[in-house]
Amino acid sequence: MSHSIVVTGATGFVGSHVLEELNRIGHKELHIIAACRDRRKLIPEFKGEVREGDLRDPDYMDRVLTGADIVCHCAAWTSLWGKKRESKELYLDPSITLIDKAMEWRVKRFINISTSSAASPGPSDNAYAPGINRRYWPHLNNVIAIENYMQENAHRNTSMVNLRLGLFAGKRYSLGVLPMLLPRLKTHLLPWVAAGKTGLPIIDGRDIGQAVVRAAIAPQLLPYAAFNIVGPEVPRVREVINYIADNFDYPKPHFSLPFFAAYHFAWLMEKLDAVFPWQPLITRSMVHLLEETNANNEQARQLLGYIPEIHWKEAVHRQITEMHKNQFSSMKMFKPIKSLSISAEQNDTD
Repeated sequence: MSHSIVVTGATGFVGSHVLEELNRIGHKELHIIAACRDRRKLIPEFKGEVREGDLRDPDYMDRVLTGADIVCHCAAWTSLWGKKRESKELYLDPSITLIDKAMEWRVKRFINISTSSAASPGPSDNAYAPGINRRYWPHLNNVIAIENYMQENAHRNTSMVNLRLGLFAGKRYSLGVLPMLLPRLKTHLLPWVAAGKTGLPIIDGRDIGQAVVRAAIAPQLLPYAAFNIVGPEVPRVREVINYIADNFDYPKPHFSLPFFAAYHFAWLMEKLDAVFPWQPLITRSMVHLLEETNANNEQARQLLGYIPEIHWKEAVHRQITEMHKNQFSSMKMFKPIKSLSISAEQNDTD
């Protein structure tokens, strides 16, 4: 069966890996449409159709969706702390409008990118479990609002697929836990949280691409389907930090805090942001990402045929090597705000 697939955020982390996977499988019956702000930033091997524009423009959405029967919504604007208004204007509102437009155009399937941390630390092993709003993280609340909107509006004509992904790593890395943690480790002030014993569900971009494509072309699914998507192995936080320290000469934390104390410590660091000119050493959202998710791939394996291939060490090594080459200052906790739309960039919701 032929499909016309729109990939929003086609030049960003998730979108570019989705295009790579679509190129890799080389299915002749797939018509691929890359939706982005700047075609010059697309991966060089992509030879499909390009539709440039701004996802905040309803007319552009109509142009993007013309003739499409599947939408892979890989675009986002992300902040790990604050930026409530920006997250709503640049991510939540365009995403809700895109869902509405997809239903108007009778798109058959809409795939959304979410985070395995949406319902952590409680029922997060169940991808259908409702996300838990956190007052300290407005962007996560918007991620959850999109999930809820999809579930409320899913029907036979337009099915909704929600993918709760693990923590991004790999080439063309974007905003995420590693770019935040590594510069802060150098201060020697960052603690272990719960002795580093919780899982860190790292997933390489290539496995993300595989998961999104499989969700797009899988046979009949429920009107609303939800999956956790992580790598082939979920390491402990301590394993990851020890690996980074041993291979890239970063210091390890010198003390440990339980989660309740870590949240209080992070709250204090956030308050000090009003006094000092740099970003907080740690935020409650960063602590939240270290909570246990218990996410696994069993449901995705059974219904999508998803089998991740890239070990977390390879993903981490590739990302840090790229960071050392391209990142000359600490990454901000939000994507720099541009005058145009979010459609060209995909940032972490993890």
